[in-house]
Amino acid sequence: MQFKTSFLKASSFFTFAICLFLFTSCGDKAAATDTKTAEVKSEIKEKAKSAVPFFKLSLAQWSLHRALEANELDNLDFPAKAKSMGFEGVEWVAHFFTDKATDKAYLQQMKDSTDAAGVKNLLIMVDGKGDLASSDKSERDKAVLTHHDWVDAAKFLGCHSIRVNLFGDKDPEQWHKSAVDGLGRLTKYGASQGINVIVENHGGLSSDSEKLVAVIKEINMPNCGTLPDFGNFCVARKGGDNWKGECINEYDKYLGTKQMMPYAKAVSAKSYNFDETGQETKIDFAKMLTIVRGFKYDGFIGVEYEGDVLSEEEGIKATRDLLIAEAMKM
Repeated sequence: MQFKTSFLKASSFFTFAICLFLFTSCGDKAAATDTKTAEVKSEIKEKAKSAVPFFKLSLAQWSLHRALEANELDNLDFPAKAKSMGFEGVEWVAHFFTDKATDKAYLQQMKDSTDAAGVKNLLIMVDGKGDLASSDKSERDKAVLTHHDWVDAAKFLGCHSIRVNLFGDKDPEQWHKSAVDGLGRLTKYGASQGINVIVENHGGLSSDSEKLVAVIKEINMPNCGTLPDFGNFCVARKGGDNWKGECINEYDKYLGTKQMMPYAKAVSAKSYNFDETGQETKIDFAKMLTIVRGFKYDGFIGVEYEGDVLSEEEGIKATRDLLIAEAMKM
């Protein structure tokens, strides 16, 4: 009986030991599996992060200027249109609500339209409201005051900036002096309203980035910056017009973008036409995005299609898709 009892005790201990071993072994395997699963999930998560572009996408209203001018698209329907094409932000053009800068009721409708669409108001591109770099001081004074209304409109809409032009004199020295005065005074007003005043390379000496940056540096205010546009680097045309005529002096677009990026508060991805592979025919988007990313820019890049082969919507989508495709390779 004593032997039997001892045997049973020994058997029970042996059985317990085996069970403990199996439990521990299975537990280790389960823990190892859980660890491996966590590592795989983490890797997938990191890959997913890397699949997101370093920028957000906005749509410049000028991309739809033909539809807007033909009354095929209403100004108030622009945000919904942008959202339907996958954009998170909108860049308004003053031309399409030119007499509404001080109309709070209409501006509220614009604000409501962006809220309803779920997109963000980013900036207003202001054209034709006076020459801030005119050599005539009375003209500059008038232009500065007229632009005040657009600063106020941008503030009402919740934008961060207005984009302005610096055309002015053809003489570099006079242009610089006038631009510093006109832009500088407007920038001070913008600062009082919490709005940036940014300049695009948009024809004339403003498309000479070295000269434009010299103006920005002299003004030396945090809300005074640039809006680099991938395509507007023509400094002079035959006949002297800013837009019409053959370009006879074009600034290096890649150098120009690089010079403007330290002061950039927005970026405009200008596009014209595309080849059979989806690449822009005049601008190396991969090179441009490498420059933009090199300055740690992670804000919005605005699509601004100006081509004449694809329809406006097709051109917008082609530009959007090219930006995303090139960003995914980086």
